[in-house]
Amino acid sequence: MKKVVILGERQVGLVEVPVPQPKQDWVLVKVHASALCTEYKSYLLGRPLNLGGHEGTGEVIEVAQPGTVKPGDRVVIMPGFPCGKCPFCLAGDMVYCENNYDFEQVFGSKYGMGTFAQYTLVPDSRLLPIPDGVSYKHATMAIDGIGASFGAFQAIGIGVSDTLLVTGLGPVGLGAVVNARFRGTRVIGVEPVAWRKKRALEMGAEAVFDPGETDLVEKIRGLTGGKGVDCAMDCSGRSSSQRLCIDAARRRSRVAFVGESNDDLVIRSSPDLIRKGLTLAGSWLYNLGDYPQVMQVIQQSPLIDLLVSHVLPMSRIQEGFELLVSGECAKVVVNPWE
Repeated sequence: MKKVVILGERQVGLVEVPVPQPKQDWVLVKVHASALCTEYKSYLLGRPLNLGGHEGTGEVIEVAQPGTVKPGDRVVIMPGFPCGKCPFCLAGDMVYCENNYDFEQVFGSKYGMGTFAQYTLVPDSRLLPIPDGVSYKHATMAIDGIGASFGAFQAIGIGVSDTLLVTGLGPVGLGAVVNARFRGTRVIGVEPVAWRKKRALEMGAEAVFDPGETDLVEKIRGLTGGKGVDCAMDCSGRSSSQRLCIDAARRRSRVAFVGESNDDLVIRSSPDLIRKGLTLAGSWLYNLGDYPQVMQVIQQSPLIDLLVSHVLPMSRIQEGFELLVSGECAKVVVNPWE
């Protein structure tokens, strides 16, 4: 089978490796679509990436033992290698599992791990059914494209009467716009890249500011009767944007952080949280019990094709990474068989 490897700084290619074999409760899945995500950072730095990819969909080809799926099933491949048995997994919060399988320990190598390949090995507990009529490329949005912001929306309770601030309108932030508009929520965005500003406005965002503008908090309050937004979500991972979410939120509002970050953010417990009555949540994907609702957005939103901005053969994956580097894209999906 073909799989993706990073060959050096801003160099990526395909190599041939054996098709992996399933065992125990692991399943062999033929990957039909895989969305690009943070792997582009390894691409930029030239860090080795033998078997990346964590947003895939495909068809079950082989099972080692009877389980929750069978050959021929069309499935979404959820990220990670959760144990499927701990309290978090049993409650549907597999993304927070603390007892993840060590793939290399189970199979003796990393071959077969990741969705930037024609086949992948997955525990059957990670596989969710794709409804009839949903394409493989659209189904990949059930992971970070729609799923990341959906989980955050559930955590902070965003609804039709709210005004939402989204900082960072990359693929995840644009997915937040899709989710918000599906709920009838008003959206204000902050984003420096012109392409993504335009795409957010096409999706129904009311206004999009540049993060370099002065008096941003006052400008946002000017669109909310001077009070501030009801909800805010940072998808950028920048401490300055996280700070903006807190400062632009009204009293008794809700803020979620979705963008991964190692930046230091100073939060003042009294003025930011206690006296403001602010609810602050971190969110990483969603509870699996919400999967039918995530799929409902994918099936019914007229904005999904604006979220999937590019579909490429996997042989052109370098072009996909360069699109992410440029910022002139939403979600980029590759087909391993082209």
